[in-house]
Amino acid sequence: MLQWLPGAISEIIWNDREADQFVSHILNIETGRKRTLPTPIYAVSPNGEWAVTTDFRRINDMRPGYGYAGIADPHSDQNAPDDVGIWRVDLRTGKRELIVSLAQAAAVPNMHADFTGVKHYFNHLLVSPDGSRFIFLHRWRGEKGYRGFRTRLFTANADGSDLYVLDPYGHTSHFIWRDPEHVLAWTRHPSNGAKFYLFRDQTDHVQVLAPEAMPENGHCTYLPGNEWILNDTYPDQGRLQHPYLYEIATTRRVPLGHFYSTPEYTGEWRCDTHPRYSPDGKKVVIDSPHGDSGRQLYLIDVSRIVG
Repeated sequence: MLQWLPGAISEIIWNDREADQFVSHILNIETGRKRTLPTPIYAVSPNGEWAVTTDFRRINDMRPGYGYAGIADPHSDQNAPDDVGIWRVDLRTGKRELIVSLAQAAAVPNMHADFTGVKHYFNHLLVSPDGSRFIFLHRWRGEKGYRGFRTRLFTANADGSDLYVLDPYGHTSHFIWRDPEHVLAWTRHPSNGAKFYLFRDQTDHVQVLAPEAMPENGHCTYLPGNEWILNDTYPDQGRLQHPYLYEIATTRRVPLGHFYSTPEYTGEWRCDTHPRYSPDGKKVVIDSPHGDSGRQLYLIDVSRIVG
């Protein structure tokens, strides 16, 4: 979760483990001053004053590779505990408050699944661009007749109130806020099947987006200005990964390269390209294990493409 602290010029924040506790550090890279918060973070607010987080022990127990290993989940024998869930963390003091519990999410009716005997967890938290709401995946395993996990997409106010099920159909994957009111997400919707969809928060308004140009699931985000979508693919049959840009106005897809992922990088140890952009939107960085140097970061200049 290493990242620049929003609103700060020279501070970074990242998660760590100290003995039997997960923590986060905030470091001033110019002065060297570091302070440690007694909790890890997941997503930071746009003003850098608070964050939301969940239980990385439980995530690791439910889906290894997404949580943090090394500390057992003390609630592993409970399906939906009421003292575990999403906490809001004050990044100045480190104080945290539970604002959405697993029990609370599990109690929200779901016409598409039977929660009897299933085990719940949260994953993939993200704060909206204006800090007013945040989004998260409510996932569960153990549903009768289904071997994998299923998912609901929730949004909530910054204090955890006004919970809303934005996608109830069980298949939400990667998503990004386009603006404070809209969310782009890959899911399987009754209208068009497995595609990217643009949801309007706290409404049932949803529309399919780029079904021909973006037909596969990927790590999507918007470049500044929301005129371009940055996305990628999982390895194809030849184990090539394809990061690309999609221009919304013209429906044009522009490849950024085709990167080989060796067979060793599979399952829990896979290396998705996870494309991210620079603050001005003119450079893209990806993760990739192609070549002879193992997993590395690669910088791609996209200034000529996006103008």
